[in-house]
Amino acid sequence: MSLGAGTLLRAALLLLVLLLPTLPVHAGQLDRAALERHFPAPLVVGEKDDKLPVWPILKQQAGSYEVFAYAFESVDLAPIPGFGGTPPDLLIALAPDGTFRDVTVLSHHEPVFLEGLGSEPLYAFVDQYAGLSARQAIRVGRPNARAAGAAPRTTVDGISMATASTRVINQSILASALAVARAKLGFGMANVGLKVEAKPDLYEPLSLSDLLARGWVRRLTVTNADAAAAFKDTGVADSSEGAPDAVLTDLYVAALDPPSIGRNLLGPARYDALMRELGAGNHAVMVVSAGPEDAPENPVGDRFVLGAVPDRLAIGQAGLIVNARDMAVERRDAGLAEGLPPGPWTILRIDQAAGFDPSAPWVLTETIVRERGQILSEKIARTFTVETALPADLFTRVRPDDGPSWTDPWRARAPELALIGLMLAVLVPVLSRQRGLVADQRRFALFRLGFLALTLGFVGWYAQAQLSIVTLVGLVRAATVTHDLAFLLYDPPSLVLWAFALAALVAWGRGTFCGWLCPFGALQEFVALLARPLRIRPVAVPPGLDRALRPLKYVVLAGILGAAGIGSPLADTAAEVEPFKTAITLSFVRAWPFVAYAAGLLVLNLFVYKGFCRYLCPLGAGLALLGRVRILDWIPRRVECGSPCQLCKVRCRYGAIAPSGKVDYAECFQCMECVTIIHDPGQCVPQVVARKRGRRAAARSVTVVG
Repeated sequence: MSLGAGTLLRAALLLLVLLLPTLPVHAGQLDRAALERHFPAPLVVGEKDDKLPVWPILKQQAGSYEVFAYAFESVDLAPIPGFGGTPPDLLIALAPDGTFRDVTVLSHHEPVFLEGLGSEPLYAFVDQYAGLSARQAIRVGRPNARAAGAAPRTTVDGISMATASTRVINQSILASALAVARAKLGFGMANVGLKVEAKPDLYEPLSLSDLLARGWVRRLTVTNADAAAAFKDTGVADSSEGAPDAVLTDLYVAALDPPSIGRNLLGPARYDALMRELGAGNHAVMVVSAGPEDAPENPVGDRFVLGAVPDRLAIGQAGLIVNARDMAVERRDAGLAEGLPPGPWTILRIDQAAGFDPSAPWVLTETIVRERGQILSEKIARTFTVETALPADLFTRVRPDDGPSWTDPWRARAPELALIGLMLAVLVPVLSRQRGLVADQRRFALFRLGFLALTLGFVGWYAQAQLSIVTLVGLVRAATVTHDLAFLLYDPPSLVLWAFALAALVAWGRGTFCGWLCPFGALQEFVALLARPLRIRPVAVPPGLDRALRPLKYVVLAGILGAAGIGSPLADTAAEVEPFKTAITLSFVRAWPFVAYAAGLLVLNLFVYKGFCRYLCPLGAGLALLGRVRILDWIPRRVECGSPCQLCKVRCRYGAIAPSGKVDYAECFQCMECVTIIHDPGQCVPQVVARKRGRRAAARSVTVVG
């Protein structure tokens, strides 16, 4: 590297240090007016919480305003950096039952979506969260995972070529939603994914009176006097006709999951059929009305709609209403337990995603609504509750492994990691044992082509592990803004390659990655093989021009990192100097200017071998700088190298060997051709000369003896 390039880079790094204390931390961007555009009338944006950056979204119900959703921005609660180094910002609306009303992308800097796939696939990705529950551990599957049979309530379809970015988005959504859930909804990571199931073999014959005595069946009775007290001072306290002790509603309530309750109430055949229909992990609550059947206050009377979510019945736990829907089971010839009233009844199904735990106290709430006024009537609602607390030993509690979500991609991509690990395990000894495979020109050439094919096809196009300057941009932004390196964990293959490349930098220098593990570098080498059949003669760059062009990549590196350091979006634009996203990540499926640029570099490669790598690549420049810490001069040289022998210098297509014979490790791509030459007695000039001298000396000796 020239002195000028080093000065530029040092100046850029100094600028980053000076700007470090002044750069802002990312924060939400929406005010009340912006939220009102996202949640128009009849919804109402309430007052922002004074402790948490959350806005209640209200909806009028029965004469009063109820919370329709809690709206918040993910960047305020879970600013997890993406691969552009800045956190995505998503507007999330979380319903009181813990389900997602909506997720909207406000802003992002994910490289694969910026001038790549476009933002439309990302918008479609977040649309999948509507209706899912924050109580579940939602995983990102492969593209079309749902169609292939993945659980639709716990899996969202990933995006091809954007696996790591979608995992960051998923973690941002879940982490921020759980922060709100802990503060507002009464649940958090402690019960996300919790599975509670009744013990199927635990059965005891019990009568209805036994169940009532134990509190396993509860009764909610509301009289006229109870209603009058609840509606006191509202103007409708005396709306009910009849005596004060007359019954308005009388409900029997029971969780049916435990056999000692459900089998005794329904009978064996009906209970077994219900459990089959219900499915493992889900729950059923039975509500039976004891009358009066024709009263308008009866919540399970004629006005109740089968298969619907009841308007006036709700099941809650820990202050949170859970989603409970009528199962629309056959009502005729019920065969219910002796003593239960013959009145109308319902069985409410609670999905496992609701996080309902029958072994913890829960309540059934009945809402009674009355109207006041003749012309512009006003609805006034009051609630009545009954609590149930079932013994914990009736159930088994299964808590899945809810480890941090970054562990998911490591498990999911274990086969890819294993093959990459095998590739690295093979490469190290091959390069280290220079008198082995490297010394055999024919076999080593075949090995190199096969290895590069794996690098291009598997590491690049399949595993999407093309290292990029984008990661360095992310590191600069993490150092100056987010102070969070967790984004690296979401792309295991790339992180493994980064770890190996950094270790190789210390031992051998830049070329181990650039010459063997860079997919775009491998693509260039395969394209260069076409030069001979196409009768294209390589262009020899004049030494003066070559020396002038080599520092250019350091200037590009300094410009990109400097822009990232000052928070300029130009860093993302300037990073497009790399064709990696176009050629490898997106497999040339991109807008034509980007495709033309990448293709142009490949055509240039036919004339100027790896011209991009030598003169423009900012990642290569960064690796070359870090490679200055190299501890080994491991490429063998002879005293004759450079003077008088220039064979390796002439053969080196990278121009990495000086006229003196010294290897410039910052420019060396470790193709090992010079090592093959130096160990080949038929190619290495000093060895050839020495062998000829030996034969002549032997011939003279034979002549003298003769």
